[in-house]
Amino acid sequence: MIVARNIKKSFGTVEVLKGVNFSLNTPKMVAIVGKSGSGKSTFLHILGTLDKPDSGTCTLMGEDILSCNEKRLSEIRNTDIGFIFQFHHLLAEFSALENVCIPYYITNKSKSSAEARAKELLDYMGLSHRLTHKPKELSGGEQQRVAVARALMMEPRLLLADEPTGNLDSQASQELLSIFRKLHSDFDQTIIMVTHNNELASKCDVTYQMKDGILQ
Repeated sequence: MIVARNIKKSFGTVEVLKGVNFSLNTPKMVAIVGKSGSGKSTFLHILGTLDKPDSGTCTLMGEDILSCNEKRLSEIRNTDIGFIFQFHHLLAEFSALENVCIPYYITNKSKSSAEARAKELLDYMGLSHRLTHKPKELSGGEQQRVAVARALMMEPRLLLADEPTGNLDSQASQELLSIFRKLHSDFDQTIIMVTHNNELASKCDVTYQMKDGILQ
C-alpha cells in the first residue's frame, strides 16, 4: 500500500528527515510520535503528497507519487487520501452537511448524491442532528468529527491525521479515538496519525517514534 525509502528533507540548513524508511502492506492504525520539530508532520505531508522530499522514493498503491504531475497529485489527494488536521478547516459560512459535501462537488458529482453520502457519514459520526448547523454552532469535538466525515467522502484508502486531538479536551479526544477504531474495524480503514497523545498512540496497531530525523 505504502512504501517510502530513504526519505530526506531539509529546510535551509536544518536537516529534518535523514533517511526515513516506512512500509505498510495491510490496513492498520499507525501512530507516529516524537518531540515537536522532529519531522513527524513533514513526513506525513510527504506521504500525503502535500510536500516533496529532497531525495528518496515513495509509492502509494504502487504508484510513484514523486513523479506525478500536479493534476494527478490533485486527483490522488481528492480520491485516495483523506486529510484531518489539528484545526478542522471547515468553511464558516457553510453548514456541516455542506462542508462534508465539498469533495463531491469538486468532482462534479450531483448535489443529491453528495448530500446522501454526507448524511450517511454524519450519522455515522453521531451528528445527524447537526446537519444544518454551521461550525461556530458546533463544539470543538463536533467540528473535528465533521472534518473526519469530509475526509471520508470519497472513500479514501488512506486517512492521514496530523495531531487530530491537539485542540480537543479529553472527552472529545476519546470520542474521536472511538471513531477511528470503529472505522478501522468496520471498513479496514488505514489510518496514519501524528500525535503527542500517548493514550491515542497506545490504541493503535503500530507506533513509530521519529527521533533525530529517523523513524524508529
